[in-house]
Amino acid sequence: MDIVQLVSVFLEIMVTVVALMIAVGKNKVYGWCFTLTFMIYVFYDVSRFAFLNVPADIMSIMFFIASFSALWGIWSIYKEA
Repeated sequence: MDIVQLVSVFLEIMVTVVALMIAVGKNKVYGWCFTLTFMIYVFYDVSRFAFLNVPADIMSIMFFIASFSALWGIWSIYKEA
């Protein structure tokens, strides 16, 4: 794993933590959406680096969930603005 990938995963974890703080501390639905999205991104990256054999079908479903969650989150922000 090179340093750029490691830093990227660290940043994804930080986004997850901040999104969780928004969800819990500010009681915002979009915080949960972005928490889920970035948790999936972290899982994907870590599973690649750890050479876990996650079936492609499972990864496709997870990416669909992440994309839907991000859309729901950004739509929630749009409605509040």
